[in-house]
Amino acid sequence: MLENINQKLGDGPLRLIRLPVVISITGLPRSTLYQMIRADEFPKSVMIGKRSVAWVESEITEWIARNIKNRS
Repeated sequence: MLENINQKLGDGPLRLIRLPVVISITGLPRSTLYQMIRADEFPKSVMIGKRSVAWVESEITEWIARNIKNRS
């Protein structure tokens, strides 16, 4: 089943990363991340428990690459 999901979503294996890692790799503070999510300017999180969320690593990587490409 996971192989089918990977084929539908693209490249290699899926990996979920938690907020501290997202903050570390983007350099953005928590409040800014959540503001950007509300404005549809940052990938949305995935519920992994009743009170736990994570982000799809490849979506964060794509967001970073898009920002680098679009810089002036």
